[in-house]
Amino acid sequence: MKRTESHSCRVCAKTPLTKNELGLTKKLIDTKASEFFCLDCLADYLEVTPEELLDKIEDFKQEGCKLFS
Repeated sequence: MKRTESHSCRVCAKTPLTKNELGLTKKLIDTKASEFFCLDCLADYLEVTPEELLDKIEDFKQEGCKLFS
């Protein structure tokens, strides 16, 4: 059986994070990340809007990236 681990945002402690939030941290920050950002905190960190990140998620999905659902 696959073990499910709950991650929380390193900034605001939101938990649980979605697969897309985990995927964005891995794709944009570090593929071996052990600490993750929620969508809003990652947007603040990268100085972009959450909507821009949502658009990037859709781009990555269309490219076939398996980090996103």
